Amino acid sequence: MDPDLLQRIVDDPGYPGAADAHRPDLVCYERVAPLRRADLERFWLLEYRFPDGITPLGMCQLDDGYAWATQRAAQCVPLPTSNGLTVRCAGTHVYFTELEQPSADEARERARALAAGLPDFLDRFPQLWEQAARELDAEARSLERHDPRGDAADAQAACLERARAFQRRAWEVHFDVMYPLLLNQAGFYGLCAELGIARAEVPRFLQGYETLMTRADRALWAFARELRGTPLARVFLDNPPEAIGAALRAAGTTGAGWLARFDAFLDEWGWRTDGMADPMLPSWRENPTTPLGNLRTFLLDASEGHDFDAGIGAARAERTAAIEAARARLTRAERRAFDAGLASCERANFVWWNEDHNRYIDLRATIPLRRAALAIGGRARARDADDVFFLFYPELAQVARGERPIAAFDALIDARRAYHASWRAWRKAMPKYLGAAPDSISDPILIEIDGVTDEFLAAVRMGANPGEQLRGLGAAPGRAQGRARVLHGPQDLHRVEAGEVLVCEGTSPSWTPAFTKVAACVCDQGGTLAHASIISREYRVPCVVGTAVATRVIADGDLVDVDGNTGTVIVHKAA
Repeated sequence: MDPDLLQRIVDDPGYPGAADAHRPDLVCYERVAPLRRADLERFWLLEYRFPDGITPLGMCQLDDGYAWATQRAAQCVPLPTSNGLTVRCAGTHVYFTELEQPSADEARERARALAAGLPDFLDRFPQLWEQAARELDAEARSLERHDPRGDAADAQAACLERARAFQRRAWEVHFDVMYPLLLNQAGFYGLCAELGIARAEVPRFLQGYETLMTRADRALWAFARELRGTPLARVFLDNPPEAIGAALRAAGTTGAGWLARFDAFLDEWGWRTDGMADPMLPSWRENPTTPLGNLRTFLLDASEGHDFDAGIGAARAERTAAIEAARARLTRAERRAFDAGLASCERANFVWWNEDHNRYIDLRATIPLRRAALAIGGRARARDADDVFFLFYPELAQVARGERPIAAFDALIDARRAYHASWRAWRKAMPKYLGAAPDSISDPILIEIDGVTDEFLAAVRMGANPGEQLRGLGAAPGRAQGRARVLHGPQDLHRVEAGEVLVCEGTSPSWTPAFTKVAACVCDQGGTLAHASIISREYRVPCVVGTAVATRVIADGDLVDVDGNTGTVIVHKAA
């Protein structure tokens, strides 16, 4: 990597005033911290889910989720050889790594406890997850139904504290569930490897189960089909996404009637953001530009659009065929072991859960924190509404309680805005990993979710030149060609048009509607269990992940050939 950039990273002190303000109240093993040269002895992976960098208030998510919740779950699950995740910030950009559990005695004790408790968890998983989802949904609904803008100062402070507690609880649930499911999935991977079944085949055994995210996409597409050929369709086609709402309001009773129905959709499905766990991002309920823009691009597509029933039917048929083909190659005893492992993964299905849980956690759990912060800023007469996102949580709590006026932070807020903007400009140059890259990776989480394969590491080391063939992991089968739409974040996702090839660092659940219209998907990062991989298989979109360098090599408008069977991408540069 650029030695000047590396020097900038290790010398960077972090946000102005962070040393005094960023004090997480819950720490198990390691707290979030700026990356220092000594950290480069470890392996750090760039977190693609925060493409714009993290804000001071957004540090809550790193403290509550990546540090506290993962490290707590390592003890509670328990994980034999891991103490969860730890995080370092290179400027505002997030890098993470797994914390090894150093004690052999502790590892053995945890392994015994895990062996005793995991079977019961897996057996009761449907009931346990239903209970957890109901708990999270009830608290989210309660917070969402209340508008804190009219509250007194003490009530706003209480709302802020409650919103923070909800976010933390959501991420505790996330990793309390995720780690056992992954351990079970990893065990099934190991069994399949012993039986001679290719690793890439295993996720196909568990695909074809509809999730809440798919139900939301179905509901959005239903609006597009109703609009097609009607006078209101012209409102969508004749206006940019950010102007569609106003144009509908100006369309008289017809537009008002449609907006009333769309408001009901947003009340059910609009409590989600375009990125994951970032308080800077408004929900669809707050700002519906994204779903309205998606409807516009759906209508621009002359075809009937995505056939959900056909897609999930094909995924199920492929699942059945893959299972039958695998079983046909096994002996009777091997089949018994395979069937038992498969049944366990079907009951506690990580592939399904990794999409379904996003409605409750990844896309939703930070919205109450945002709403509480904005309400506090309004009462405190902040200069700009988003000033509150450039305060660390303890500082915002001081403002909420009336202990300090927000004006006292104006100079710090200005300095932090400038700091955030300066590091945002570096995003495209940030290396995909930092530190001591191993020759290979054996951890199934880093391989299957984050795509740190041998090929990924080699591609990062070697780079690639324009026009070269890129190699990655064939995450979803099929071949397609289209013009590239390169996105470095979700803010322009609704501008992706039918037939384009989506090229990005990686996708999060908010990107799902794009998969109903793209020809293919190519990601820098990701493994067989990453979001892009799972949703591409469900929506029958050819997908290659783990290319390491796609967003640097491919430009908007390039003609791209994607082969999800072989994991290859050929780039024909645009004039």
